[in-house]
Amino acid sequence: MKIYTRKGDGGDTGLIGGKRVSKADQRIVAYGAVDELNSIIGLAISFLRQEKPFSDLVDILMKVQNDLFVVGSDLADPSFPEVGMTPRVDEKMASTLESIIDAFESELAPITFFILPGGSVESSLLHQARCVVRRAESAVVLLSKDQPVNPAIVMYLNRLSDMLFVAARVANKMRDVSDVAWRK
Repeated sequence: MKIYTRKGDGGDTGLIGGKRVSKADQRIVAYGAVDELNSIIGLAISFLRQEKPFSDLVDILMKVQNDLFVVGSDLADPSFPEVGMTPRVDEKMASTLESIIDAFESELAPITFFILPGGSVESSLLHQARCVVRRAESAVVLLSKDQPVNPAIVMYLNRLSDMLFVAARVANKMRDVSDVAWRK
């Protein structure tokens, strides 16, 4: 099977269920942002894999990458709230991230200043992923204003940005690098 079909050469693409929409449709923009997020997390994993101390974080991020495929497929199926073959995001996915956040925070000193993205390379990549999550979340919220969207997606993305923030702090701690404080 060839990777190209030529069906999208006119600027449209197919959704799950067969409906064709513009490649500029807000639904395509939303799951495109989720795909970009998955890619930047893959980049972060490739850096984190180079060091053994990050193996637990790599495992968590690989699970997130798999979850993001569910997010993308949920967004690519405009039939929500119908239940069918498409996997759907559920609230349990967000609560799993909350458990991870709680565990990470137990390892960290309380925040006493605003933190700038940076420190170690690993932390910087996780902060970049966090920013892409925020953009994806905004795209999904905008989509939800005009089309039905599973509300658990927004919840999951919101929690994911929090988890990536805390993971970036953990990465700095593991590298023995201080978080970068904002200075007025």
